Amino acid sequence: MVKLRHSRLHAKKWSTFTLVLSMLFMLTIVLLMLLAMGIFSLPVGNDDYPPNDLSSYRRQAIEKYGMFEDRGEQWTEIVSWEPRAFIYHNFLSKAECEYLIDLAKPHMVKSTVVDSKTGQSKDSRVRTSSGMFLRREQDKIIRNIEKRIADFTFIPVEHGEGIQVLHYEVGQKYDAHYDYFLDEFNTKNGGQRMATLLMYLSDVEEGGETVFPAARTNISSVPWWNELSECGKQGLSVKPKMGNALLFWSMRPDATLDPSSLHGGCPVIRGNKWSATKWMHLHEYKV
Repeated sequence: MVKLRHSRLHAKKWSTFTLVLSMLFMLTIVLLMLLAMGIFSLPVGNDDYPPNDLSSYRRQAIEKYGMFEDRGEQWTEIVSWEPRAFIYHNFLSKAECEYLIDLAKPHMVKSTVVDSKTGQSKDSRVRTSSGMFLRREQDKIIRNIEKRIADFTFIPVEHGEGIQVLHYEVGQKYDAHYDYFLDEFNTKNGGQRMATLLMYLSDVEEGGETVFPAARTNISSVPWWNELSECGKQGLSVKPKMGNALLFWSMRPDATLDPSSLHGGCPVIRGNKWSATKWMHLHEYKV
């Protein structure tokens, strides 16, 4: 009789253990399904956002549900072969454009140019905008944009300088210039600049075009010719459009410098122009 009671007790304990194990197994399956569907997420550390900053939760939610990826239809348009220039339509979302502007606004200073003899920045009348540099891979959003640039250009992220955000008010401009260097001093870090990606962060009511005065093409063949300012009609021009990105190469495929990449920013006539520039080098650019 004692043996029978012991057997029943043992069976009852085993049955309870089996039931608990089955429930844990089912909970694990449900949890995995919720994770896969994105309904539930495990907490992870994120150095990009202060833990007590409520706005950080809004940013994380925006990224989680893809608002930064809501860019509309993306497609690439050939602008010119001399210089090699292409427009990537809807490269950035509206939210990304506004994020870059908001990030840069508190730190804007008068834009400068690089002295070819010393490599130092200096004031110049040829460039009257204001601007500031973001650190490369500064936060998750910047890293996503830089990864997108690398995927588009086939140039590694490490070859790029930090993104420079620029602001042009009415009357401000950037006279025609080259992005490549004609001295050895400025090519010590990363070698020659080979390509530029110019991202438009805002529309411009009138003016503010990017113009290539030395382009070897029919400059009036662009569909937006009648919308250009007088400055814009002095060469092959691209009108700023929020979210679009203009990629042009300062070097030819044979690695020689391309004089047809001479370019400038036309004066803004009405409105404001916000843009972001990424310069890319032949080799790794150390920051």
